[in-house]
Amino acid sequence: MTRRKTGLRSLAVVAALSLTLAACGSGGGDTGATGDGDAAGGGLLIGTLLPQTGSLSQLGPPEIAGVDLAVKEINAAGGVNGADVKVSHKDSSDADNAQVATQSVTELTGEKISALVGAASSQVTLNVIDDVVGAQIVMVSPANTAAKLSGYDKFFFRTAPPDTVQGDVLGNLIVSDGAANVGILVFNEDYGTGLRDVVQKVVETAGGTVTYGKSGQEFDPTEQNFSTIVGNALATQPDAIAMIAFTTQTPLIIQELVNQGFDMSKTYFVDGNLQNFGDQFDPGTLEGAQGTQPGVFPSEEFRSRLKEVDAGLKDFNYAAESYDAAMLIALAAVRGKANDGPTIQENMAAVSGADGGDECTGFEECAKLLQDGKDITYKAVSGVGPFNAENDPSAANIGIYLFDGENNNSFQRVEYGKIAG
Repeated sequence: MTRRKTGLRSLAVVAALSLTLAACGSGGGDTGATGDGDAAGGGLLIGTLLPQTGSLSQLGPPEIAGVDLAVKEINAAGGVNGADVKVSHKDSSDADNAQVATQSVTELTGEKISALVGAASSQVTLNVIDDVVGAQIVMVSPANTAAKLSGYDKFFFRTAPPDTVQGDVLGNLIVSDGAANVGILVFNEDYGTGLRDVVQKVVETAGGTVTYGKSGQEFDPTEQNFSTIVGNALATQPDAIAMIAFTTQTPLIIQELVNQGFDMSKTYFVDGNLQNFGDQFDPGTLEGAQGTQPGVFPSEEFRSRLKEVDAGLKDFNYAAESYDAAMLIALAAVRGKANDGPTIQENMAAVSGADGGDECTGFEECAKLLQDGKDITYKAVSGVGPFNAENDPSAANIGIYLFDGENNNSFQRVEYGKIAG
């Protein structure tokens, strides 16, 4: 993803991670799966359920690249339990195309995968999770943030924090910028309403008011005309607007806010719609706008490694979380000395460091410690802490970003928060 330098504002500085769709080198197809769906030689087979189409398709390339990089490094270090790891990529699309994920899960279950990395959308996960965990397949989402997924099932884990963390950081960011009357443009979907609820609580606890966007004031996820919705929100005279939506709706919302004269430097984005807008809008349209994104912007060294598996990669959203998900699955199999789903599930928390152990980085170092009979704490590239009792990361980073005069964004700083559970 392209990052551009920009001056810092005096208060919280935020901007959005670029979500420009980039073609993934894996092409979203099956990689290394044999005809009967099992990995060659009986090795570990990981499936992915990540967006190659739909409203979150911009997240697919970096997430797929994160998994592919992990598998590449695992196999270069000798694989898992004596065999190479294989990966089968399938499309999740989005909640408006639910049949895509359902079909993909049917195919992956038929291939006898032991673990699944995905989905990106919390709603997609909620649509298919019972089929996945019912087959005793470990499901690890690199991007789900809906609070209702905490502790959903012992086979479900995530390497992204629940909305309680991002919502807290976003709400405090808005308040610290001096906003007392906050409008929220939010779509009626679990991800949106859950994040809204946290932001609203933070704003109101600080003595502010949510003037628009409370329960009952959400818009339909398929909405295409925002004239009335934006007009109703601005009629409440907010001094800040948080946009909680996906990338399909956000440009329409932005244009309508501009048309109705709102100061766009007082707008805030979330992980579902943070992207570089560039020449989609006139220069300066989004200058000073801010947003939040779970995780931190990956280091140059990690971005270089990702580009070794996808040379055309421009965006890096949730790449680290996807990499960590695949690494934790493989390390759990090593610790349990077997590649089946129940064995991996039993060892996920332990390799994340939930029980303590030697800190280690990367598969080779961590696997050697496990083979020597030692407990480990895998140091996640994304910075998340060990899994807690609800299989959420016990701590996580939330990145803060700022838009420049060219309507692009850059990473500014990070907030680190612990997660209850």
